[in-house]
Amino acid sequence: MRDYYNKQLSELEKMMCNMGQMIETAIEDAMTALLEKDQEKAKEIIQNDEKVDHQQKKIEDLCMQLLLSQQPVATDLRQISSAIKMVTDMERIGDHAADISEITLQLTQSGYPHDLTEVKKMAKETINMLKDSLDAYIEKNAQKAVKVIHQDDVVDDYFSRIKKEIIRQINESSEGGEQEADLLMIIKYLERIGDHATNIAEWVLFYITGEHPDVSQL
Repeated sequence: MRDYYNKQLSELEKMMCNMGQMIETAIEDAMTALLEKDQEKAKEIIQNDEKVDHQQKKIEDLCMQLLLSQQPVATDLRQISSAIKMVTDMERIGDHAADISEITLQLTQSGYPHDLTEVKKMAKETINMLKDSLDAYIEKNAQKAVKVIHQDDVVDDYFSRIKKEIIRQINESSEGGEQEADLLMIIKYLERIGDHATNIAEWVLFYITGEHPDVSQL
């Protein structure tokens, strides 16, 4: 029975890694679609969001089976409970990738706002946070998880700076106000993805150490 249980735990880890790859690809492709004005890629990301939702459901179902089928030891319980928490944030990241793609479709019709250089930089930092949080889970690397948590400040700084510039642009000219508002939503989604990556990293630390950290204590 224990051998079967261990196989199921290994299957859970594989499914988590698969979902991680799905959302990493989704946000990378969403930003590529935005920057390259690629409508077809944006539509594909929106359609694929259902696959992310389905993967979340499969993982949650397996977690419930594992909890009910045998009395889990402490380490098992941390792995399962962390997975349940992490997939919620992972699913939201998939949603935000689809949200960005929806805005991309609008912008390709209405026209793009000002230079997207800073948005591209912010997206790179956000995607790096996500990659590192997922790598921390795969590698069971507490130091990498802590790095992700601190990196959230960098993404927040980008958000504040870009937001101020967008507001300045809107105040200076009424033209392109709708496009600037769309851009504001994009950076807000990126900022939220950074928050979700931080949540994932915190649950990775719980999985490894048994303690869920408070950011201020790190």
